[in-house]
Amino acid sequence: MEEFSLMTILAVFEEIFGRGLFWTMVAVAVAITAAWVYVLIRDRSLSMRKFLLAQLSMPFGGAAAVWFVMVMTNSGFADIGGPIDWIVLLGVFVAGAVGFAILVYVVQSLLRGKSAEA
Repeated sequence: MEEFSLMTILAVFEEIFGRGLFWTMVAVAVAITAAWVYVLIRDRSLSMRKFLLAQLSMPFGGAAAVWFVMVMTNSGFADIGGPIDWIVLLGVFVAGAVGFAILVYVVQSLLRGKSAEA
């Protein structure tokens, strides 16, 4: 591979997940991000109680992300070859954990509304 570009990355992700699933995941990520921005603007502050619950959910989101990638790539932990594979797997875990924490915070905020915390 002579060049490393955004189009190359998009092509790789489309190949791994399939075009429809990949772009659906992108749309869901954009929607969750927009909801996060909406909640932050609406509430004008972070609720530490909701934030704590969101942080406690992070390991579940990370594990789900790793499981999802392993299923989609038809791989297992025995297929991990070298340090770059572990770094990518760690990146998937972190991205899934952060994304799930944001989702949990947004869902809590939309369901419970703005809470008055002292």
